[in-house]
Amino acid sequence: MQTSASGPALKSDPAAAEWNGPGRKNRAAPQPRGHRENLTGYLFMSPWIAGFLFLIAGPMVFSLYLAFTDYNLFDAPRWVGLQNFTDMFADPRWRQSVKVTSWYVLIGTPIKLAAALAVAMLLAQKRWGQSFYRAAFYAPSLIGASVSAAIVWRALFSDGAVVDRGQQLFGIDAGGWIGDPEMIIYALVGLTVWQFGAPMVIFLAGLKQVPKELYEAAEMDGAGSWRRFWSITLPMISPVLFFNVLLETIHSFQIFASAYIVSNGTCGPGDATLVYTCYLYDQGFANSRMGFASAMAWLLLVAVGLVTAVLFWSQKRWVHYEEDGR
Repeated sequence: MQTSASGPALKSDPAAAEWNGPGRKNRAAPQPRGHRENLTGYLFMSPWIAGFLFLIAGPMVFSLYLAFTDYNLFDAPRWVGLQNFTDMFADPRWRQSVKVTSWYVLIGTPIKLAAALAVAMLLAQKRWGQSFYRAAFYAPSLIGASVSAAIVWRALFSDGAVVDRGQQLFGIDAGGWIGDPEMIIYALVGLTVWQFGAPMVIFLAGLKQVPKELYEAAEMDGAGSWRRFWSITLPMISPVLFFNVLLETIHSFQIFASAYIVSNGTCGPGDATLVYTCYLYDQGFANSRMGFASAMAWLLLVAVGLVTAVLFWSQKRWVHYEEDGR
């Protein structure tokens, strides 16, 4: 046994070696179990990651490249720079598509949200058969975007159909709306308003969170129903209203299937329902101008992003959050 000036050397103690000074224990080395758990997590996420890279991110980057090329789906892309964008701004049909889409967003979205809020306020009250009515009003939103619903809607507004015969009962002989360039857009707006079920459910959830004490106090002060709506209901559900406005505005910019089916694939008589995505589809697949269509798609993305930014900027003026939620 070796000795030192202070006495015999102590044998190494594994338990004592774990301590680094009084009351301090050395940190244990990272265990390989954590690495295995991370690897397992990435393994389960790999289908989503692969799908995002190859089905979303990859095509988006490639379409950005195609936006600056002349590509007809058959020949190799040919770089043309900003030619697609200059041709787009000079195209009268493109300007018509912007006009129709803007009109649809500005008219259809507010009417849809107003109908959703009105029905939600009715369903928020306790009535007999409340669950049935909620399901009945929500059902159209499940099938409203389907091709079959658009076909039925086109049949309802055709010449000699239900709407046309109903007009004749009131002495209005205007014919069907589908063939009328001035009326077909209203049929399209009616279809989107009919699908108010999703925002209605969100409004209903927001209305349930408004304290009843506020309505009772306002009623005791003599406030009428309209005053209570403007001073209590709207401010209290403004975050929900902002969410619905944002979501429905983005959806309105993306309208395609209903406009294409209602107009029987012609985008309406006289381009009356030539929404932006309908013209994009026509240029990309009917005319094989995929570079031009890609430029249109990216311009639409920028426009939706700008509208979204404006909505977020404006929320500080009309959206009211709880003080601790700011």
